[in-house]
Amino acid sequence: MRTVLILGFVSLLTDISSEMVYPLLALYLTTTLGATPAIVGIIEGIAESLASLLKTYSGYVSDKVQRRKPLAILGYGSATFGRLFLYFSTSWSWVLWGRVIDRFGKGVRTAPRDALIAEASAAGRLGHSFGLHRALDTLGAVIGIAIAYFLFTSTHGNYTRIFLYSMIPGIIGVLLLFSVKEKKPQLKSVKLHPLAGWRNLSPRLKAFFLVAFLFTLGNSSNQFLLLRANYLGFKAADVILVYLLYNIVYALSAYPAGRLSDHIGRRTLLVCGYLFYGLVYFGFSVASEKLHVCGLFGIYGLYSGLTEGVEKALVAELCPGESRATMLGVHATLVGIGLLPASVVGGLLWRMISPEATFYFGGAVGVLSALGMYLVVPKLKPVACFQYPK
Repeated sequence: MRTVLILGFVSLLTDISSEMVYPLLALYLTTTLGATPAIVGIIEGIAESLASLLKTYSGYVSDKVQRRKPLAILGYGSATFGRLFLYFSTSWSWVLWGRVIDRFGKGVRTAPRDALIAEASAAGRLGHSFGLHRALDTLGAVIGIAIAYFLFTSTHGNYTRIFLYSMIPGIIGVLLLFSVKEKKPQLKSVKLHPLAGWRNLSPRLKAFFLVAFLFTLGNSSNQFLLLRANYLGFKAADVILVYLLYNIVYALSAYPAGRLSDHIGRRTLLVCGYLFYGLVYFGFSVASEKLHVCGLFGIYGLYSGLTEGVEKALVAELCPGESRATMLGVHATLVGIGLLPASVVGGLLWRMISPEATFYFGGAVGVLSALGMYLVVPKLKPVACFQYPK
């Protein structure tokens, strides 16, 4: 539990750093640098998807060398370094590079860190551990957004100063990570490259991954939600506040959802979470009042709390130790790869048809994914990740 708590506080500090920046990016790009919503979608899609390609490989390397901590340190350090590009940015291309380096760090650290959490968890408490980590992570987001709001209002919209200050908690988080005591797992060496092993992957786990990937194709960047709020009359500072509301609900629901999933299973929570997502996106397509937007951001936080930690707990539960980081990486990669087409399509629908079209599309995919998860997850039980012909 000590390792889980330390990693939780590392994520808390890193999310303070990230969320001091994230809710401001779309506004900074469109109002200061003159980028269009389509450019916002392309930047987010490229950054998330290219970085996500590393998640599988990072997990595979972690299993191969049976080390987690060095890759986690590299990942958290890279994310902090990426803030410098935002500080010096004079065009949207600088922001693109800053986001790519930031997400590169996330791609490197995610699978090894999640494996550390799983290996530090007691039997039958994976949901508890991942839920606690997500709660601390999102509490950092709440604090970071609150700081961003304070700095944004007190500096009269000085974006670059906020970008510079955001590096401080990130550096502290990296230093704290050095205190994690990693026990080298006594596992079998991974001999098969993870991408080459897709054909031999367990059919049940493969089906879950495909449903998760389908959902991601409709899960465009949160920047579109922030832009939608801005288009409906929210000022820049008010956009920060509704994003804060989302993260408060997320933080409050993540830990109870993780604990509940240990007792009733993962299916109900994942299906409900995907349905909430679909309903929220349909809601954003017809919202016309500020009160509607506030309520939708609250429900959107509930969707995140019900799904993100629970999905990771499910993957860790289904996979044996010798390939756990690899499969956590595969899951994260599939989720991340889908963000490029999702965000690009979202931006194009916004520009070529209407903002409402972006959210109709996301809502439809969310409901379809909930149906797919309902049909697949009940059949999932812990099995060997890879099944080879005899």
